[in-house]
Amino acid sequence: MSPSRSRSSLSARRRAQGYGLAVVGSALLVMVLEPLRGTFNLATDVLVFLVLVVGVSLVGGLGPSLLAAVASAGALNFWFTDPVHSLVIHDSNNVIALFGFVVVSVMVSGVVDVAARRQQAAAAAAGLEAGNRLRTALLAAVGHDLRTPLATAKAVVSGLRSADVEISEEDRAELLESADGALDRLTSLVDNLLDLSRLQSGAMPVRVRYVALDDVAARALDEVGVEPLAVLLEIPEDLPYVLADAGLLERVIANLVSNAQRFSPPGRPPTLAAGLVDERIELRVIDHGPGIPEADRDRVFVPFQRLGDTSPGSGVGLGLALCRGLLEAMGGSLTPAVTPGGGLTMIVALPARGAEHGAEREAAG
Repeated sequence: MSPSRSRSSLSARRRAQGYGLAVVGSALLVMVLEPLRGTFNLATDVLVFLVLVVGVSLVGGLGPSLLAAVASAGALNFWFTDPVHSLVIHDSNNVIALFGFVVVSVMVSGVVDVAARRQQAAAAAAGLEAGNRLRTALLAAVGHDLRTPLATAKAVVSGLRSADVEISEEDRAELLESADGALDRLTSLVDNLLDLSRLQSGAMPVRVRYVALDDVAARALDEVGVEPLAVLLEIPEDLPYVLADAGLLERVIANLVSNAQRFSPPGRPPTLAAGLVDERIELRVIDHGPGIPEADRDRVFVPFQRLGDTSPGSGVGLGLALCRGLLEAMGGSLTPAVTPGGGLTMIVALPARGAEHGAEREAAG
């Protein structure tokens, strides 16, 4: 930190306000106290002006408070010490009082300024510590998940390149499939990390427009590679258009469907249902798995946090955090709820075009 930066840790606006308060405050106190000069003694006037100096110090820092101290001392001398309207002081007690006022004002200003600097330093240290904790959590969370697919792909490539091992075409195809899956997991992890970073920095491009939810959902299911009857679709064809970024919404749906499939018991596939609720489209991704305890529902949206970390394929807990961030960037929301009969329902809510436009899809189709 440069010396100039350390000397003026407050913003220029705060310092300007402090200087203004020093000048205007001194003038106002003179206007208020001067008619009461016979009622209050000099000690009272000194205390009132000292309060002004402390207030200026809190607002604008050391420089404005020193100006307030000088202006207040001059005002006390000119208007409140005998002879008034003169800078000459006849009474030595008044000289001592004014000198003490200046000394105390400077000391108080210095103490307040030091306290403000320490508070700012503590806040900066706390922010740095939080950043370090985040980086540590990131390294701890992604370390295993990065190493596992890399180790798998490396082992496959090394095995295929080895001249000492004869590999059948069937084994070769199986190994290549394993390497392809490992690299897909690695790509997904890196993409999630980059997108989450862009979301948190406000650099994620979001282009919302009215899109057909059933079309977006169909593309998302194709991306996941859902087999027939693996997901039950309950999306009306005459549903109004939804205001969203089609690509980002497709990614959110694909992620939520993948999670639902992972936790759905055999024979009970997840359901993708949608409807119009209070001028918003609600898309519900419903599963009948173990669900999430109510106390943990907010925690699953925190990056690098996940329930049941012992599962080797559970990932680093970025998926739901990214889904909620993407939806909020589109003006929507993601809320967990209990599935009747047991399980988890993830509710995606996004603005809908007016219901009167629902019929235009039939005309367009």
